[in-house]
Amino acid sequence: MGMTEILGLLGGLALFLYGMQMMSEGLEDAAGNRMKQILEKLTANRFLGVLVGAGITAVIQSSSATTVMVVGFVNSGMMTLQQAVWIIMGANIGTTITAQLITLDVGMLAPLLAFLGVAMIVFFKAPKLHHFGKILAGFGVLFIGMDMMGTAMEPLQESEAFISLMTTFSNPFLGILAGAVFTAVIQSSSASVGILQALAKNGLIPFSSAVFVLFGQNIGTCITAVLAAIGTNRSAKRTTVIHLMFNVIGTLIFTLLCLNLPVTDWVGGLTPGDPSAQIANMHTTFNIVTTILLVPFGTYMAKLATVLLPEGKESSGATALHSSTAGAVPLWAPMQCIWTCCSMKLTGCWLWQRKMPIAAMKRCSGVIPVR
Repeated sequence: MGMTEILGLLGGLALFLYGMQMMSEGLEDAAGNRMKQILEKLTANRFLGVLVGAGITAVIQSSSATTVMVVGFVNSGMMTLQQAVWIIMGANIGTTITAQLITLDVGMLAPLLAFLGVAMIVFFKAPKLHHFGKILAGFGVLFIGMDMMGTAMEPLQESEAFISLMTTFSNPFLGILAGAVFTAVIQSSSASVGILQALAKNGLIPFSSAVFVLFGQNIGTCITAVLAAIGTNRSAKRTTVIHLMFNVIGTLIFTLLCLNLPVTDWVGGLTPGDPSAQIANMHTTFNIVTTILLVPFGTYMAKLATVLLPEGKESSGATALHSSTAGAVPLWAPMQCIWTCCSMKLTGCWLWQRKMPIAAMKRCSGVIPVR
C-alpha cells in the first residue's frame, strides 16, 4: 500500500466523517429544540423511554451525543437516573441506523446528491431548505468518502501482512480490544462501523472475525460519555456507568453466543454475499436483543451503578460537587455546561441561546445546587 493509497484512505475517511457530521447537523437543525423538550418531559415509562431514546438517536445519528445530552440533564437534576437508563438503551438501538444507511448502494447518485444539497444551501435563502440541503449534501459526501476508502483499500487484498493481521481478529479478545480502542480514539461507533463495513466489502476481513471487532466498537463508543461526565455529580457519573455496563454485558452475551451457536451463520444468511449488510444486521441485532434482555433489569442496573459509585461524605445529587465550598466555583464550570449541553453541536446550548446568567450555567454544571 503506497502513499497514494494512504492519502486516498485518509481523504475518504475525512469525507465520510464530515458527511456524517453535516447530515447529522442538518437533521438536528430541522428538528429544532424538540428533541431536548421531549427528553425533558419524559415520563418514567421504560418502554416510552426506550422508544424516545431510539428515535432521537436515529435522528441525530449518534448514541454518544444522546448519552452526553442525558448526562447533562441528569447532572442538572432535570432527569432522574432511572429515566436515563431507558434513554441509553434506546440510544444504542437508534445508532444502528447509520450502518443500515451505509448498506444502500447509491453508486453514481452520491455526487448528484452532494451537488443538489450544496445548491440548496448556496442558492436558496430559506432556513428550512438549508437544513434539507445539509442532509442531502452530507448523505452524498458520506458515500463519496466510503467509495474513496474502498478504492484505497483494494491493494490491501494482495498484502499478506494485512490479511494476516485481520485473521488475528478471529480471536475474540483481540477483536473486541481492537474495536474498542479504535472507536475510543475516533469517538464515533458509527464511523468505526462504517470503516469495518468497507473492510468487509473489500474482502479484507471475514464476517466471522468482524463480529468481534463490532462488539468492541460498542464498548469504545462509551468514551465520549465518560469524558462528558468529568467534573459532574455522582448521578451523572452513574449514567456513564450504566452506558458502559449495557455494552459490556451485551458484548459478553453475544461473544458467548457466537462461540457456542452459529449466530453469525444465522445473521449472515439474511443477506448472503453482502458483508456490509451482514455487519449492519449484526449491529442492529446486537443492540435490539441486548435491550430486550436488559429492559426488565433496568432498575437493578441503576442500583448497581449506585453501589459502584456510592455517595461520598458530601451531600447527594446536584449538591455533591463543592458543597463544602459554596462560594468557590471552579473556572471549568461554564465549559462543563457547554460540553454536556451541546456536545456534537446539538442545536446550540439552550442556556446560551436564552442568554442565561453565569449562575445558571454553574447550576447546569452541578456546581451550584438546583433548587
